[in-house]
Amino acid sequence: MLAVFICLAAVILLTGSYYAYRIAFYSPPKDREKINNPKDPQYDPYRPEMKRIYHQLNNRPYEQVSILSHDGLKLHGRYYHIKDGAPLDIGFHGYRSNPITDFSGGSELSFQMEHNLLLIEQRAHCNSEGRTISFGILERRDLLCWVDYAIQRFGDDVKILLYGVSMGGATVLMASELDLPSNVKGIVSDCPYTKPLDVILHVGKTTAFPQWLIKPFAILGARIYGGFDLLETDAVQAVQNTKVPILIIHGEADHYVPCEMSELVSANPAMVERHTFPGAAHGISYLVDTARYHRIVKAFVQKVLE
Repeated sequence: MLAVFICLAAVILLTGSYYAYRIAFYSPPKDREKINNPKDPQYDPYRPEMKRIYHQLNNRPYEQVSILSHDGLKLHGRYYHIKDGAPLDIGFHGYRSNPITDFSGGSELSFQMEHNLLLIEQRAHCNSEGRTISFGILERRDLLCWVDYAIQRFGDDVKILLYGVSMGGATVLMASELDLPSNVKGIVSDCPYTKPLDVILHVGKTTAFPQWLIKPFAILGARIYGGFDLLETDAVQAVQNTKVPILIIHGEADHYVPCEMSELVSANPAMVERHTFPGAAHGISYLVDTARYHRIVKAFVQKVLE
């Protein structure tokens, strides 16, 4: 009888964790070309501008580049050359999104500052290889590979700024405690979450599954089927250990990644500057007040590049 119970428990754990993996972490290749078009009415006033800047960036000439990740995946990106010897901005997009959607606005700022721009396609997104999204755990080590690529290509003296939106924002923060080269002068993180598990549980509130059930299945699904530890690190821990100046931006009306999350992340005032945007939903602080967004980022960049 005990053996039957153990077998039944094992089947439940394996089935539940596999379901959690498929929902939260698995990235089907057939869905990767879809344009991220949020249906939330919060975005309605900004849709015409979102469409304009998306197509403006998507139609801009670029160079397709690629690298091998730390675990052997071929990762792709788009490189936009503005000027020889200019600083390089590297952008990391969000969960189940793409760099053109998430940086259509921010790219305008990079080009205004006459920075070269590298927009990467995160693992298991767009054209990059991989089937598992790890919420920044594995992606932060991909970031190191992209930084190494930039230094090898543009020289030991290239100045690098890291940008991230949503999951990309958490990725750049989690990478901030790693052994980043001195070329990385600053990090700009827009609407980041605290911990991968925190944001999974927050989004899970909209489902019929109780939090106490989501947590163990998410952790097991990541470990068994995704091959990574969901609790390995988080943005709060990483920022406490960072040696790189950080700018955090967050919309106060963000329902997907609550603004309070970045407040917890920014509890290292010696290294972190944080600004919030009233009325801004997830990832659209740039559109809600473009002029203020420009002023804040330009002032930060000027300070860290001095």
